[in-house]
Amino acid sequence: MPAQLTLDERATLLKIARQSVIDAVNNRPPTPLPEDLTPALLENGASFVTLTEHGQLRGCIGTLEAYQPLAKDVRQRAAQAATQDYRFPRVRPSEVDRIHIEISRLTKPVPLPYSEPAELPKLLRPHVDGVVLSDGLHQATFLPQVWEQLPDPAEFLSHLCQKMGVSSDLWRRRVLRVEIYQVEEFEEAR
Repeated sequence: MPAQLTLDERATLLKIARQSVIDAVNNRPPTPLPEDLTPALLENGASFVTLTEHGQLRGCIGTLEAYQPLAKDVRQRAAQAATQDYRFPRVRPSEVDRIHIEISRLTKPVPLPYSEPAELPKLLRPHVDGVVLSDGLHQATFLPQVWEQLPDPAEFLSHLCQKMGVSSDLWRRRVLRVEIYQVEEFEEAR
């Protein structure tokens, strides 16, 4: 993991995300990024932005690949989480004040080699590892925060297979491509 962001850098990203949600739901172009961004916020970074309303998921979109400055990535993911998460209707302007924002800054995913399906649950580190499962054209990920709802590794993998659009027991039947990553997670004050 790169050096942790400072409290000021985290606050800046949360402000960028909040403004991006406001711009997106009001069909406005994105507000320009601040000119005084630190090197850490200008460095390429991968992020997920999670929106909740009254504790319930309202949108979550991100990327696993760091290909643009972190500040720009957060701005883009926040707008997408508010307007493009296929699981939810677009956030309405009247909802914005009830939306709570959480940002996850990801490390680069690394392969997790294993040779037998039964080994996989023992290799995962609950509450530490984010997991990417791939099988052909199917791919899905769960952030480490998902361990809070699915603390059992076998159940975690079964739900991740379902999210990937395949049978929930596929991970038990054959070796899949697995990558793990960690996150630096922070959120708005409640």
